[in-house]
Amino acid sequence: MKSQEEKFWLKKEAISRRSFIGRVGIASVAAGVLGSAGTPLAQSGAATISAASNSTRSSNERVRQSLNLRITTAVQESQISVPPHTTNGDEQRYYDKCASFSKCLLQDDIGVVNPAAWHSFNKALKSGKNSDFEAIILGGTRTLNGPQGAYAFDLVGTDSVQFGNAPSPGDPAGPTIVPPFDQIASSAYGTQLIEQYWASMLRDVAFTDYASNSTAAAAAVELGAQPGYRGPRDSSGNVTPNLLFRGNYPGGTIGPYVSQLLIMPTNLGQQPMNQRMMTYLPGVNYMTDTTTFLQVQNGIDTGLRNRVESVRRYLHNGRGLGAYTHVDVLYQAYFTGLLVLLNSVNAPLNPGNPYVNSRTQNGFCTFGAPDFAAAMGMVAARALQRVWYQKWLIHLTHRPEAGGGVLHQILSGNQDKVQARLASNVLNSQAIEQTFSRYGTYLLPQAFPEGSPSHPSYPAGHGTVGGACITMLKFFFDENYVIPNPLVPSSDGIALLPYTGSDAEQITVGGELNKLAHNITFGHGVLAGIHWRTDSDYSMLLGEAMAISYLNDLAQTYHEKFSATFTKLDGSQVTISN
Repeated sequence: MKSQEEKFWLKKEAISRRSFIGRVGIASVAAGVLGSAGTPLAQSGAATISAASNSTRSSNERVRQSLNLRITTAVQESQISVPPHTTNGDEQRYYDKCASFSKCLLQDDIGVVNPAAWHSFNKALKSGKNSDFEAIILGGTRTLNGPQGAYAFDLVGTDSVQFGNAPSPGDPAGPTIVPPFDQIASSAYGTQLIEQYWASMLRDVAFTDYASNSTAAAAAVELGAQPGYRGPRDSSGNVTPNLLFRGNYPGGTIGPYVSQLLIMPTNLGQQPMNQRMMTYLPGVNYMTDTTTFLQVQNGIDTGLRNRVESVRRYLHNGRGLGAYTHVDVLYQAYFTGLLVLLNSVNAPLNPGNPYVNSRTQNGFCTFGAPDFAAAMGMVAARALQRVWYQKWLIHLTHRPEAGGGVLHQILSGNQDKVQARLASNVLNSQAIEQTFSRYGTYLLPQAFPEGSPSHPSYPAGHGTVGGACITMLKFFFDENYVIPNPLVPSSDGIALLPYTGSDAEQITVGGELNKLAHNITFGHGVLAGIHWRTDSDYSMLLGEAMAISYLNDLAQTYHEKFSATFTKLDGSQVTISN
């Protein structure tokens, strides 16, 4: 049986880029394009190019160099093998689709999508036709979030289909970037769900108060007892309150929870930015009753809205990070982080920058501040395309709120309404019992009244964008530079205080970039209740891989000869050069 993405590509009438390049050589392509330069534009009415100007353009040496560069880069990208795209099998395993994404489709019950609605949805994903997407049966007025973006092509970097969940046959030493998501019946899935419930209970507790908070202590004990817990542990193998909800990548457990790049004052040109944020009122969670839960799953507006606090605060707890990422502009945190590096920290450039030792020049449109700023948007948009392919055409993973719905059905005695079963660790979790004691249901409390966005969970868009943007910033700046005078928000988020921890001298640009991406994707995800931990972890790897492919292409466009090295999320180093 062919996979969804295979069926889609087979339906394409046009010859694919890879087969096209395989049938004709670079020289043939170049000759063909140069021989007809301007003709398609003239025929389409997009432009009028005279024969004389056409001749001048096609014989110009720079035009020929540009064409050769474009073709060579495209051919190099086409030689990258397509890796496997394996799922966890839950979509095929459960006929009621209770383990698959179906939010906004018509629902028959909690955890149960309407069969006709699912069929219309599945048909659209297989065909890729706009008419089929317009025929999807929804349960309310909320629409699906950009599914056709999964099919988009890009002219820079490795194509979406070439990032997979296992090494490709042509590259057996390659990385596993997006492995299959945990099966819903596994204890690993149960552990991820347990972490969600503890995070919801700690949403209003300052990160600096975790060490003395009894709920954080209980969370650390229960999560530490789970063999499949993927969060960091100390040298004794224990999960401590201070390690809760932190990332595993270098720098993630050093210094305060929140990255210096999210709290340090800076400026956008002449506009001061103190980095105090609007946040939501504490103690207000959503989707804890079955009525509003089912409305949200159908895509029906409940009429509820987040209530904003009148006091601006520094990011200091889970609710604050959730509020920030609820409405952030795509690469906002990374653009602001760039400003902090440039204007507040005065971070030195990557030693591989060709202008570091120049006596007469500095970088500007290449290897300078305008190049740095533009790069954030350039890679962010491309990162979304890569992760949308994984979300919609490969994994179709349901959101944590949906997992909470399945859990509620089972623990409420309605297990016959859903086909899936959950592992004993989550069925007997202390976090689940405490949630039931407070709300009277086993549903996962959400930070936003609408719950998650209306696209599949795994991997995370925020995390993929984050992995891509921090990779660019490591390419531009010296990742080993120690950030002077680090800060930490007060427990109420009103003030910034000097950070005096014993690891203050270990807070580096590279570590804080890794932490920044984790803060954003985890704040948007687990701390708000709308993404899984693995969504964050693997999406950062996907974004990093995408950005490296982008940089390898970009390197060939720079006139300056350079060789720049930086550290990947797995601790290994990569060098970009031309």
